[in-house]
Amino acid sequence: MMIDQFDRAILAALQKNGRMSNVELAERVSLSESACLRRVRALEKSGLIKGYTAVLDQSRVGLPGNVFVNITLEHSAVTDLSAFEKAVRGIPEVMECYLMSGQYDYLLRVVVSDVDDFERIHRRHLTQLPGVARLNSSFTLRTVRKTGPLPLKPLK
Repeated sequence: MMIDQFDRAILAALQKNGRMSNVELAERVSLSESACLRRVRALEKSGLIKGYTAVLDQSRVGLPGNVFVNITLEHSAVTDLSAFEKAVRGIPEVMECYLMSGQYDYLLRVVVSDVDDFERIHRRHLTQLPGVARLNSSFTLRTVRKTGPLPLKPLK
């Protein structure tokens, strides 16, 4: 889907406030309400807008810790990767999972309440994932920067 400056403005505004009314959004991006709504629906249908969520305070919901887990698999065949990925999707505490190049096969971000909680997740889930040869875990000490909106480059 080709997007223009109006679509970019809509995307930027919705990334900052996904609960914005269509009336407010249309005014902010200088479109009529009907044109704005048509564009939003087209962006949703195309998959550029994947959904809308509330951003929760991780600490206040009892999950203040982030643990980054590097995982090396025994084998890198497509079936091994698929089995691992299917299993990791079933662990609710795994917020992100990336297939990596370099020294490790996967990088996971796991949210935890404390060290004991991570030990439980490690024992019950991470070590039980199919094909895992090695795990290397690092606890975060502090979040320096975490942002949600993607930097949308201007049209040339």
